[in-house]
Amino acid sequence: MRKEVMLETIALRSGYGGKPVLQGVDMSVRQGEIVAVIGRNGVGKSTLMKSLIGLLPPQNGSVLFEGAEIGALSAHRRARLGIGYVPQGRDVFPRMSVVENLLVGQSIDGSGQADARKRLGQIYGYFPILEERRDQRAGTLSGGQQQQLAIGRVLMGGPSLILLDEPSEGIQPNIVQDIARIMVELNRETGITVVFVEQNLDMIRAMTERCYVMDKGAVIAEIGAEVLQDRDAVRRYLAV
Repeated sequence: MRKEVMLETIALRSGYGGKPVLQGVDMSVRQGEIVAVIGRNGVGKSTLMKSLIGLLPPQNGSVLFEGAEIGALSAHRRARLGIGYVPQGRDVFPRMSVVENLLVGQSIDGSGQADARKRLGQIYGYFPILEERRDQRAGTLSGGQQQQLAIGRVLMGGPSLILLDEPSEGIQPNIVQDIARIMVELNRETGITVVFVEQNLDMIRAMTERCYVMDKGAVIAEIGAEVLQDRDAVRRYLAV
């Protein structure tokens, strides 16, 4: 039985200052999938992520979440619907402790202290380094630890969908592998849906069996598991 479509864009156009970057993006993601968006730098991948979370309003077209049009909703309202977003560069609060950063994420869905404790325990289970460093200022963590914190902070809000923008950027390879493994575990154990933008071929192959390829602000191809096994073919798509 095929699962329902959770996220869909239809002829989505969006950009900055009235100038469109996205040129009519069509994509769909079913509940429980992990789907990558790939392509070379500057083709609109991050613009797509900002448009999905609501940081950029659509100029034309539609964004649907669980069948409902959300294009007019703010990022805050989309977060309350269950969409979590980890931006490129992570954006943790550097002067706040690890646990304080995590508790900021709890405010998204307004859950109580009992839920917060439960979620903290779950997040520490996936990311033990966060429990070990819970009283440390976030700005003193390594890039990989900050990325884990940013993901944990989003999970504190109880999302059903996570958007990850370049999760491997500036992170050492072994931590990239750990994050990929953990995201797959989260997906399998909780059913959370993941859409991520990525350039790291190993991370792409470790996390997903389906990718959308972007070029010049549009989706130009969809590739599956068979193509992903061909490293040279994927590299060609990343260089489109």
